[in-house]
Amino acid sequence: MKFPQPVSLNEIAELINAEIVGDAASQAYGINEIHKVEEGDLCFVDHPKYYEASLNSAATHIIINTKDVTVPAGKNLLVTQEPFEAYLKIVNHFRPLNPAKKLQNENAVIGEGTVIMPNVFIGKDVKIGSNCVIYPNVTLMDYTEIGNNAIIQSGTVIGSDAFYYNTKKEREVWYKKMQSCGNVIIEDNVEIGANCTIDRGVTASTRIGKGTKMDNLVHIGHDTNVGRNCLFAAQVGIAGASVIEDGVVLWGQVGVSKTLNIGANAVVFAQSGVPSSLDGDKTYFGTPAIDAQTKRKELVWIKRIPEMWEKLKELTADK
Repeated sequence: MKFPQPVSLNEIAELINAEIVGDAASQAYGINEIHKVEEGDLCFVDHPKYYEASLNSAATHIIINTKDVTVPAGKNLLVTQEPFEAYLKIVNHFRPLNPAKKLQNENAVIGEGTVIMPNVFIGKDVKIGSNCVIYPNVTLMDYTEIGNNAIIQSGTVIGSDAFYYNTKKEREVWYKKMQSCGNVIIEDNVEIGANCTIDRGVTASTRIGKGTKMDNLVHIGHDTNVGRNCLFAAQVGIAGASVIEDGVVLWGQVGVSKTLNIGANAVVFAQSGVPSSLDGDKTYFGTPAIDAQTKRKELVWIKRIPEMWEKLKELTADK
């Protein structure tokens, strides 16, 4: 998430009650997760396991719960006891909840020739391109961006919060919601079926590439980047922060785990499970998904196990 304008580190420190270690006069341009940060951004870390990764990330300013670290040149610390609570305070300050009072926010931008059917909810700062068709009962949450010639079928929700929690088992409530302040970007010529759900990025964008088509009941998790001209059949589910490259085909009920990569033009057959990254230009099947031809041979041998067992018993009967 980028701030509306640069904010001084002093102002941030005052907001979250933090001690500055470094250049108090420097400015912050936004706040992002470690895998999304850019120069000038804030990120937060509250576990020693991730200190080094955060300090050596692109972030210029690190909200952290210790001073006992080596700070790289050009980096600043904001030291506070609870970095996660500091993150929540910053997000809620710069991007607070704006309860909707009408179906269409007055600052929505809607392009020429776009059809908005009854009972479509359009949130704050939503942008919709030209010649789109948005069917009844679609929900477009705050900051969603849709390109030209998009089709979105009834019941779809775009921009719902990420399924993402800060976990600490010493608390009474183990899972504390990590406030989502990102958005969803849908490029030109995308078609989305009925009752699909596309979660916003936690701090950045979930992106659906140009020309991609989705069947009904597809779920796309937060911060996932779907490439161009992909094809997803019904009940495909993709977890957060995965990269699906151009031209990937996922047939019905394929499940894709988080933070992995599926290479360009890969095809995954129905009901397969993808727990780790897959190379492009290949066809996969099974759980875990492997080369489809290899899986077919494996299934043939599995079917022959009863026959082989009977032959084994015959061979050992007289011994």
